[in-house]
Amino acid sequence: MTGAAGSAAAIVHRPEASRFQADYAEGAALCVYRRDGDLLLITHTEVPPALEGRGIAAALVQATLAWARSQGLRVRPLCSYVVAYMRRHPETQDLLG
Repeated sequence: MTGAAGSAAAIVHRPEASRFQADYAEGAALCVYRRDGDLLLITHTEVPPALEGRGIAAALVQATLAWARSQGLRVRPLCSYVVAYMRRHPETQDLLG
């Protein structure tokens, strides 16, 4: 699904590409991960510059962490944005592994 500027796009899990993605006219917003057994390494988040500051990266990280929790995975944030997100959201600290 492609969202117009300023509208919310659906976040889609693309396990074949190891990422969560939201598509916009301005480009794709991504939260990229790597699996290592029961550990989820979150390596990168990216939002098109025209869409920065709208909470899109936070929504992607939230979706990724919710999926990790549902799968019983531990999380190791390797992306500075995810490190900061998890610091700001103490309810995610139990996922750290």
